[in-house]
Amino acid sequence: MNAVAELATLDRAALAERWTAVFGVPAPKSCQATLLRQALAWHLQMQALQARSGVRETRRGKTALRQASIASPRLSPGTRLLREWQGRTHHVTVVAEGFAYDNRVWPSLSAIARAITGTRWSGPAFFGLRS
Repeated sequence: MNAVAELATLDRAALAERWTAVFGVPAPKSCQATLLRQALAWHLQMQALQARSGVRETRRGKTALRQASIASPRLSPGTRLLREWQGRTHHVTVVAEGFAYDNRVWPSLSAIARAITGTRWSGPAFFGLRS
């Protein structure tokens, strides 16, 4: 039986134990078994996806690319980023071609941060995606 299918056989107490083992913190007391099961299944699927992705990229000799993608968050089209700067709130939407801001599509968050502030910034840092 695969690990995701096995979750369907566990009761809430067993799911809570599994949660603690996986996430390192106790399961929320008010969380129902269904949500615990879904979160644990998602975690297992993400681990499998990362393992497959790592193997593929290592075979192609692109371990640096893999390390960079793990270090930086992936933004899906439709994601909205907000940043307040000098009393004005700036809205950026992730699109397939880059980032939509101020009625145009920009190639990077850093270009948008530079346009907003007038100085060079790391776009991911400016929008709070990195420290």
